[in-house]
Amino acid sequence: MSTKRRRASSWEYVVKRKGLLSRPISLTFTDEKEGDSYVARLECLLDAGVVPAEFQENADKPATVGDGIHLYIQRVSISESDKLVLDVIYERIGKVLLSQVDYPWAEKYVRESKQIRNLSPSTIRHHVGALARMLDWLCRRGDLIANPLRLLPKGYATYTVADGAVLRAFDRKSKVDQERDRRLAQSEEEAIRQAMAGHKRDDRERPLTMKDRELLMLLFDLALETAMRLREMFTLSVAQVDLSQRTIFLDKTKNGDKRQIPLSSVAIAKLQPVLERMKANERLFPWWDGVPTQESLRKTTSKLSRQFSRIFEYSKVVGLNFHDLRHEATSRFFERTSLSDLEIAKITGHRSPRMLMRYANLRGTTLAGKLW
Repeated sequence: MSTKRRRASSWEYVVKRKGLLSRPISLTFTDEKEGDSYVARLECLLDAGVVPAEFQENADKPATVGDGIHLYIQRVSISESDKLVLDVIYERIGKVLLSQVDYPWAEKYVRESKQIRNLSPSTIRHHVGALARMLDWLCRRGDLIANPLRLLPKGYATYTVADGAVLRAFDRKSKVDQERDRRLAQSEEEAIRQAMAGHKRDDRERPLTMKDRELLMLLFDLALETAMRLREMFTLSVAQVDLSQRTIFLDKTKNGDKRQIPLSSVAIAKLQPVLERMKANERLFPWWDGVPTQESLRKTTSKLSRQFSRIFEYSKVVGLNFHDLRHEATSRFFERTSLSDLEIAKITGHRSPRMLMRYANLRGTTLAGKLW
C-alpha cells in the first residue's frame, strides 16, 4: 500500500508492507507520472514478495538527509516549530547524501542560505538549529560520525562583506537581525485599557466594538502578568489553571516542553471571576475550535492578532503587536522582581540565555535609578 502527497515542487511517496519491509520506503520525485510509474512497479514486486536490493540492506539506516529527517520525525517527539522547519529543509536538501555532510558542506549550506536564499540571520539560526538536532540524533544512533553544524563559529549567520558583494551583483541586500525592543509605556497601557473597557476616543463617534470584551481583557492581562505566548493562552483549559497552587500548567509549548507558570496576585484576581462560572472540562477562551492542527492554530492566532491590532490602533498605540506583550512581561520580571535569570527562564520557557536577553532590554531610567 502506498500514499503520496504534494510537497512544494515535488511528490513524496510512502510505501508500506507489514511483515515484508522493516520500515516504510520514502521516495521523492519531481515528476508525478515518473513517480506513479516507479511506485507501481515497486508495488508489483512487493506483492510478489520481492524486496529490491536497494531496500534490503541497512533498511533502518538512512542514506540521505531526507531519510534522516523522515526517521527522526517518526521516532522522536519534537516541537511543531521544528517539524515545520524540517519540512522546508526536506524540500531543499533532502536528497543530499549523509556521507557528504561534513564541515565544508555545513559552511556551504550556510553560505547558500545567505547568498542564494537571502534568509534573515534569525531564520538561518532556526534552520541550522532544527537540522543540528536531527543530526545529533543520527550521531547518537551511530548513523553519522560527527555533526559538522556544531562546529560552525559564533556569528555564522551574520552576513559578511563577501556575502554582501555577491548579493549586490543580483540587486539584493544583506539582511540583519531585527531584534524587537518595543516596550509598552504606562500611558499606552492606560489608553489600551480604556479602549477595551469601552471608552470612546474624543475624535471618534463611537467606542470600539468588541465581542468577548471581558475575555479579551483577561488575555491582555495574562500576557503582561505571565509572559505566556498567545497560542499557549488561547488553548488553555480550565483544568490547567490551579488557583490554590497559584499556577498554570502548560503540557505542550512551542519548544515541546512542559512547564508551570506561577501566577501573580493580579493574575489570580483577573482569573477568579471567570473561572467561578466555568466547568473544569471547558476551555478558558472561546476562539479556538479545539482541533490541534497547525491550520486551526494559525487561524486562531491570526484572528486574535488582528483583533488586538484594531485595539492598539484605536488606542493610538503605534508599532505594537501582541507578541511585544511577552517581551514587556519578561522585561518587567527583570525590573520589578529579584528573580534570577534561570528562574525567569523557567517561567518564560526560553532555552538559551541569548534568547532570553533579547527580551530583557531594561529601561534606561530603571537602570539609572540604581546608580549612585
